[in-house]
Amino acid sequence: MRKNTLTRKNNGYIIVLIYFKTGKEVDIMAICFSKIVTEMKASELTPILALTARPDIISFAGGLPAEETFPLQELKETALQVMEENGKEALQYGLAAGDKELRGAIADRMNGLYGHFGMRTLAADDMMIVTGSQQGLDIIGRIFLDKGDVVLVEKPSYLGAIGAFDFEGANYVEVPMDKEGMIPDELEKILQTTERVKFIYVIPNFQNPTGICWSKERREKIMEIVSRYEIPVVEDNPYGELRMEGEALPPLLSMDPKHLVIHSGSFSKVLAPGMRLAWVVANEKILSKMTLVKSATDLHTSSLIQREAAMYMKKYNLSAHIKENCKLYKHRRDVMLDALKTNLPEYIQWTHPEGGLFLWITLPADWDARELLMMAIDKKVAFVPGDCFFPVSGKRNYFRLNFSYNNDERIKEGIRRLGETIKTYAETKK
Repeated sequence: MRKNTLTRKNNGYIIVLIYFKTGKEVDIMAICFSKIVTEMKASELTPILALTARPDIISFAGGLPAEETFPLQELKETALQVMEENGKEALQYGLAAGDKELRGAIADRMNGLYGHFGMRTLAADDMMIVTGSQQGLDIIGRIFLDKGDVVLVEKPSYLGAIGAFDFEGANYVEVPMDKEGMIPDELEKILQTTERVKFIYVIPNFQNPTGICWSKERREKIMEIVSRYEIPVVEDNPYGELRMEGEALPPLLSMDPKHLVIHSGSFSKVLAPGMRLAWVVANEKILSKMTLVKSATDLHTSSLIQREAAMYMKKYNLSAHIKENCKLYKHRRDVMLDALKTNLPEYIQWTHPEGGLFLWITLPADWDARELLMMAIDKKVAFVPGDCFFPVSGKRNYFRLNFSYNNDERIKEGIRRLGETIKTYAETKK
């Protein structure tokens, strides 16, 4: 029978003393957590995603794809066929690198999408399967980073990547951006003056959180610097195929003669996030290290889910499915843009993304998006405050909106509530 619990600090560690009473004796058990976990802050995503589960809140917070886009019937049929044809193999242990048929299917598809841009021809052995792109980021952090090493990130950058690299005790340098992406001169200045830089982390296509898509010229300039300094660059590309307007642009992977790019792709935004299925393309040396960590982490990604994805790609037209998704997302983006124009004051600025899932809102310099969020929740609307996307500067006058998840009526009503909140908050700043 537990009597009570006492927590105290000891040399930087948290010790939890749990007292048990057994007759006349009292047993004491000390639980000592690691220093890195003790020092970590709770994820910004946890309370944000909790808000999306509250039916009374119109949430623009989570990066959720529209549930209407999930191909339920096709995936049901695929799952049944896998079990009927290869059930025993699908339920058995698999390779740490991933199912070779799935890797081959992804390689063939990437060759079709990016080969004409000059990307080297990929094969199954040029990639590994991971349990969601978040695991890929975690493994990348583990193989490259020692405590105090530096990661260069866009300003702002994806908070999930920051969280993954935090586990390894990373330090960050924010590289300024403009509407065309990361600024090459700023990147070069930082590389010239900063020690212990292990890699650059970027999202060139419809960036999270801003929605910005790097121009072709900007990609070429950045990759020229990357090649000259021979610094690895992680190209995170979960949104690249969610283009609603404009022409497709070459990935950094196609501008990489020295094979320095680590390219991450995912099924989460184009098929279904619950499958937790993604892939990483890299050179042989990097993949071998990633496979070692993957083996020690979870042995391999679900054999069953991998075979189902491979079967889906064999039976159905994934590109056509994504094209239909983009029609819905373009419509919802436009509904949100119209609602913002109608409901927000002229001094509030926002991006106009050509794809992806997000809009980025810029508030007056002396405003605090976290204060605004607290008022917005009272109005039953939610967003992600921008400071969590800035690991160093913590800028507070920005926030992110997701336009993909809610239907038209909820988008319009949510932005109306947001507009009311902003007007109320503005009165407190006078």
